[in-house]
Amino acid sequence: MSQHTPPGQIAPHIPADVFQRAQTTGQPVVIVVNDRPPHGIEWRRLLLPFAIAGATVAGGWGLVAALCFLLDAAAHTATVIAGAAGPIGLGGITLKLARSKH
Repeated sequence: MSQHTPPGQIAPHIPADVFQRAQTTGQPVVIVVNDRPPHGIEWRRLLLPFAIAGATVAGGWGLVAALCFLLDAAAHTATVIAGAAGPIGLGGITLKLARSKH
């Protein structure tokens, strides 16, 4: 039989005469424990949603940083390719894709 003990008490008290009568007659002893719910907010209950929200925000910022890095690398690559290709001509119109450093 599992027994619920309130905080701060070792076990509920059973008077000796009730216990002895239960032992001799075989009647069960019913223990009523008045327990109050804890005051305030259960922090464990709030921790999981805040942890999920924090992970979502951190992941979002990580995606933004990765996208910025990839766009920066693509821009540098396009600049290097345009600088190496030189001017492009089409039908008598030449287009210089990048300025020379000289």
